[in-house]
Amino acid sequence: MTATAPSTVGNDLLRSAARLSRWASRHASFEVPFAQARLLALLDELGPSRVSVLAAADHSSQPTITTQLQRLAASGWVHRASDPDDARATVVSLSDEGRAALESVRRARLAVLSPALDQLDEPALDRVRVAIEVMNELLAAAADAPVPHTTRKDG
Repeated sequence: MTATAPSTVGNDLLRSAARLSRWASRHASFEVPFAQARLLALLDELGPSRVSVLAAADHSSQPTITTQLQRLAASGWVHRASDPDDARATVVSLSDEGRAALESVRRARLAVLSPALDQLDEPALDRVRVAIEVMNELLAAAADAPVPHTTRKDG
């Protein structure tokens, strides 16, 4: 077996993970618009956040995130509160209803993936479990690694 460069492994991993996620979303049936589901998931991941933090994490503009948050608030899926560190700023967090909406999306995506998982034999499922462990280790390492400064051009 030949060694594969870390950059090749990284590109392959990112492409495969993104393809699997898009496939599950494309085939799943859920009521939450995809952009809103993605923002709910981001809030779940980051916890209570300012609009500027959400915009940066989503590579979106603040007006775009503000519009999406208004839609989430209209559905009762987020709470807004004053930032305890700066009363001029607002912190947004998931409401119980938002968490339930996100869970319904996740259940729908799992429902379309489950038949494929059911077709795997036990050794293959074991490899999937190991892959999950490795991805979690990679995420933990990424959280501690310095992030190179890049310039992103939105078009």
